[in-house]
Amino acid sequence: MSCFIPKPKARVKVKAVEAFREKSAGRAFYQRPAEDGSRPGTYYANLYRMQDMPTYDLEALAYHEGIPGHHMQGTISQEQQGLPMFRRHGGYTAYSEGWGLYSEYIPKEMGLYSNPYSDFGRLSMEIWRACRLVVDTGLHHKRWTREQAIDYLTANTSSSVEANTKAIERYMIMPGQATAYKVGMLKLLELREKARAALGDKFDIRGYHEVVLSNGAVPLNVLEDLVDDWVAETQG
Repeated sequence: MSCFIPKPKARVKVKAVEAFREKSAGRAFYQRPAEDGSRPGTYYANLYRMQDMPTYDLEALAYHEGIPGHHMQGTISQEQQGLPMFRRHGGYTAYSEGWGLYSEYIPKEMGLYSNPYSDFGRLSMEIWRACRLVVDTGLHHKRWTREQAIDYLTANTSSSVEANTKAIERYMIMPGQATAYKVGMLKLLELREKARAALGDKFDIRGYHEVVLSNGAVPLNVLEDLVDDWVAETQG
């Protein structure tokens, strides 16, 4: 991808979620490669209920979990030998999942979605993430019931009741996790446009992505400092 300078050395493979955990697992997730190179990164697709994996979502999911998503971000962090281990292997949900959502969006800017149907999938997933801001707040601040939250997702997204039930049961025990996705994505877009405005013709999106990806997983306020330092250095 021409928008990126650093690229992961490790390969990525796609694998169906194993039978012993497919019923309880989410519909897609990623596992990092082994540090010694003995195992590639793995994008797991859950085939337990095929109706919960509509074909229009597949392209956006692949970008989110693979390249330029979690495989690129997580593996590049892991391969930064100059960073301490906690920076290479640690994680901040707003950073990593924010990058995952950003990775669904930037292929749209690059013209990579193969057809309007796949772009509809990207948009349906974006609506899903927006609705998660509502149900996360509803559950943990407004004291919504489990059923209220499930009903809200079912009324406002294209996901099935079964998928929404599994999602809400996850959010119930992980306050803020669902919100972190969208917060992180919005921050990445905000920092990118802030840098673009400051640098003008000197702005290079490849340099921006290098700053974001080559420092390991960091809190969003630290990421902002790193981007500001890059802007100042580029300005000379």
